[in-house]
Amino acid sequence: MPAFQNLPAAPVAKKKPFADTRHGITRSDDYAWLRDDNWQAMFKNPSILDPEIRAHLEAENAYMSAAMADTEALQKVLFAEMRGRIKEDDSSVPVKDGPHAYGTSYVTGGEHPRYFREPREGGERTVLLDGDREAAGKGYFRLAGLDHSRDHALGIWGYDDKGSEYFTLKVRDLATGEDRHDVVVNTGGDGVWAPDAKSFFYTALDENHRPSKIFHHILGEPQEKDRLVYEEKDAGFFMSVGGSLLDDFIYIDIHDHETSEYRLIPTKDLLADPVVVAPRQTGLEYAMTEGGDVFYILTNADGAKDFKIMEAPVATPERENWREVVPHRPGTLILSHMAFARHLVRLERHEGLPRIVVRERASGKEHEIAFSEEAYSLGLSGAAEYDTDVIRFSYSSMTTPSQLFDYDMATRERTLLKTQEVPSGHDPDDYVTRRVFAPAPDGERVPVTLLYRKDTALDGTAPCLLYGYGAYGITIPASFNTNCLSLADRGFVYAIAHVRGGKDKGFAWYEDGKMAKKTNTFTDFIAAADHLVSEKFTSHDRIVAEGGSAGGMLMGAVANMAPEKFGGIIAAVPFVDVLSTMLDDTLPLTPPEWPEWGNPIESREFYDLMASYSPYDNVAEKPYPAILALSGLTDPRVTYWEPTKWVAKLREKTTGSAPILLRTNMDAGHGGASGRFQRLEEIAFEYAFAIKVVGKMG
Repeated sequence: MPAFQNLPAAPVAKKKPFADTRHGITRSDDYAWLRDDNWQAMFKNPSILDPEIRAHLEAENAYMSAAMADTEALQKVLFAEMRGRIKEDDSSVPVKDGPHAYGTSYVTGGEHPRYFREPREGGERTVLLDGDREAAGKGYFRLAGLDHSRDHALGIWGYDDKGSEYFTLKVRDLATGEDRHDVVVNTGGDGVWAPDAKSFFYTALDENHRPSKIFHHILGEPQEKDRLVYEEKDAGFFMSVGGSLLDDFIYIDIHDHETSEYRLIPTKDLLADPVVVAPRQTGLEYAMTEGGDVFYILTNADGAKDFKIMEAPVATPERENWREVVPHRPGTLILSHMAFARHLVRLERHEGLPRIVVRERASGKEHEIAFSEEAYSLGLSGAAEYDTDVIRFSYSSMTTPSQLFDYDMATRERTLLKTQEVPSGHDPDDYVTRRVFAPAPDGERVPVTLLYRKDTALDGTAPCLLYGYGAYGITIPASFNTNCLSLADRGFVYAIAHVRGGKDKGFAWYEDGKMAKKTNTFTDFIAAADHLVSEKFTSHDRIVAEGGSAGGMLMGAVANMAPEKFGGIIAAVPFVDVLSTMLDDTLPLTPPEWPEWGNPIESREFYDLMASYSPYDNVAEKPYPAILALSGLTDPRVTYWEPTKWVAKLREKTTGSAPILLRTNMDAGHGGASGRFQRLEEIAFEYAFAIKVVGKMG
């Protein structure tokens, strides 16, 4: 029996012919009108959205609600299950810094974190910032964090109350809890204190939502008087500002997806012009951390594809003075590094698994922090102080709840600080986690991480949610996720396809899934689906594919390439109108994205490549599976009109009877709902769709 029956008529978007000619090729787009001409202003004030567009989005939401009406009870059950696995009054383990220790906590029923501090060795906690109080009365609210000054007297905190990722910064007196008059708007959310706590540096966003300028704000002065420290003229580069543990330098980090440049301001002379460390050179990446009299530099220089670590004198950090400390080892990708008074720490990935390596700076001796599970996830948080032997890291697997450890780098003693509580109960022995390898068309082996209950029948009848991303070198970790237990407990196999475009198998895995090789991402995902079917984990009509953002592009591509191999598709904030977006250099992310996808404005070759796989451009008359697209009205990363146009075209072209649904969050942007329980409601909705598609409602 079909999962969706007796639906009302679906919305039909008007067609308004629009043509665009590039490289002598003319493309027509009947749904281009769904992009509001005034989108920049609308992101800051959603009420000015064109009424015709708003009416269409609301009609889509009404249709979606009708199609999913019979899942409302299921959504509530799923939400209750997920919420029941969260310790509502949870608290982080405070991080020591000077006379205090800082942390975050939640109250029962609270959506947003509270920032607190307590005496270094424990004692009464003081709430510095209450996220729930600040969010009161707002449809959307997201905190950017709280950064305390070196003297612990003041804090910079930021928030976005529209979902457009334009953050406002405020300065709080941490003793009284009162905000000062300093208010800085249209920032990227980061503010970095000068050591004297009389000023701070921040990144400003321009009218196209790009981080184009670094300013220096003096406390008590209006924002209009802030000094411009640096302006990035190339719209293709991202930019952020940060500080060092020693407070000796302000870092300006300028980069795209393949090129880096650092500029330094010594905090002993805040008015000094930023000094370039190594001028940008296409393909040269580097990241810096300070180690007293030297900088440690993580870089791919000189062909070090999987990166190496160099050092350079603080006084002369130019590239000609870089000296190798940790050599390049092909197949072992160094992900990040941290420096402390006596140790250098790095997080790296070897054979698809992460590991932490500690190096004694004086002797050069190294040791690894070892783990035994077949697949797991590590997080390295380090420490807030430089002169310490103790760092902090987290560990989890698909079946093992997250554990937080302090680690003494000198004695090698590991102290368990906290194990993630699952209040409703969790027995790891009830579940199985595995890593299998799917053969890709070109012979590569694509890792697939699986989670399922031990009593799940592996005879091809089990439903499967297959998740994929595959872009920007981002690796999807095999970490503990309480939400997916709701699917596993209903007989699902929960699977993560570690497709090319991520760095799951090293930097080459990333390179083989970008630019001219982008289609490997799509064929890898289809290969993962085929392998799960051939090994009897599931069957094609019982696979629901899921991906978001660039992973949403993956969903759109596989829907066009192999619609018969999926029972349903969930595409969250999907980047599906690839060619149109990459041709529009006024959009916030387009110029910085060219090194990832190619520049179709300048290159006919990349134009043709994107035209060959762009999901929106390749929708055709064929039977598509049930599709759920999710978007946010104020999303500056994947603009709302991309999934809106895609759904309109899919609905026009499909020859099948499965519904094409669009849900637009009219109060949020790229990340969806901001509160922790609001986010669970969205996940419950997505899972209800998957359960409905595979006929497991009863």
